[in-house]
Parts: sequence; C-alpha cells; structure tokens
Amino acid sequence: MIRYILFDLDNTLYPASAGMEEEMMARIAAFSAAYLGVSTDEALRLRREQIADYGTTLEWLMAEHGLTAIEEYYAFVHPDGEEDGLIPDPKLRAFIKGLPVPASILTNAPLEHADRVLRKLELEGLFQHIFDIRWNGLKGKPNEIAFRNALKVIGYKPAEVLFVDDLPPYVEGFLRLGGNGVLVDHGAIYPSSTIPRVRTVMEIGRFLN
Repeated sequence: MIRYILFDLDNTLYPASAGMEEEMMARIAAFSAAYLGVSTDEALRLRREQIADYGTTLEWLMAEHGLTAIEEYYAFVHPDGEEDGLIPDPKLRAFIKGLPVPASILTNAPLEHADRVLRKLELEGLFQHIFDIRWNGLKGKPNEIAFRNALKVIGYKPAEVLFVDDLPPYVEGFLRLGGNGVLVDHGAIYPSSTIPRVRTVMEIGRFLN
C-alpha cells in the first residue's frame, strides 16, 4: 500500500515543453566549457562520455575535473528569473492538495531553484519536505544514497513509497530498492520503457490504491 509520494521537480511537475530545461542545459554546457577551457561541443562530448557514473553534471565536474566552485556553478546554472516562463496550473495545485497521502520533493537541483519553481507554479506549502541536492550531500539521483536519505526522514519503507520522475534511470534507481515508480512522459518519448508511464502527474491516482 502506498503511504507516501516522492515527486521529482523539473519536467515532472511541469512539462518539458515549458523550455526551462533547455535553457538550463545551455547554461550547464557554457559553464562546463568555460571551466574546462574547451569549446561547448567538446564539453558536451566529454560530458556524454563520462557522466554515466554520476547523477549530475556537478558531480561529474567535481569527480573527474576537480571543480570546487560549487556555489559559482549553482549561481550560473540557476539564476534569478529562470522560472519566469513557467505557467501555474490551478488544477495541479488542487490535485496535489487533495492527494490521500503526504508528499515531498526529491530533486537534484539546489533549494533556491526548487523554491522559485514551486512559488511560480503556485505549489508552495503543499510538500512536507524539499530534499535538494545540497541536503543530499551533492549526491543526486539515481544514487542510492539520495533515496535512502529521504526515506529515513519520511519514515517509510521503499515498498510504501511511490517515486514519480521524468527520467527512466532515476525511476529505475528507486525500483532497485524495492520501491514503486512512475515515469512522467509528457512528450511520449519513452514508448519502449517498461516502467509504468503517465502523461502528467495528475494521472498517478491509479497507482495509489
């Protein structure tokens, strides 16, 4: 029986078509290129080749290339106003407010980003916790530590929790712990995935029984 929900934030509570992810990735590429002293294309190539063992670009840059300027990275990648293009959906607020079980956010982004996004989406105050990347010691999903830390705080076993995310590897990471997972596939880009899929988070009700 599902007793708790862990929601991802970006491209899960709002669709990827909002465009914020594209802008964010462009800033990540620009920062990586400047830090590594290479072209953007070369930075992207290195990232593709080396990031498989890491949950975030920051983890990759720290582990493989010695980055220590963590706050500079976050300030560049997540500037004020990055959320301006998001459009709140009153139906989504009503849906989350009416969920039969409590919920929290588990994100690989920093808290200031999560706060801005939730405020823009008019979803503030609906989640018990926001487990951000700093809180998780910079260890992002799908690292088992990120999930275990959140589970310890909420006090539920993986089998009692539903994890909702837009990226298959992250959902698979939670499934490996014995948890329940749903893939939010707004654009139907993962037709071959064996993970249960929904088009929006407002379709997860059938997984709560």
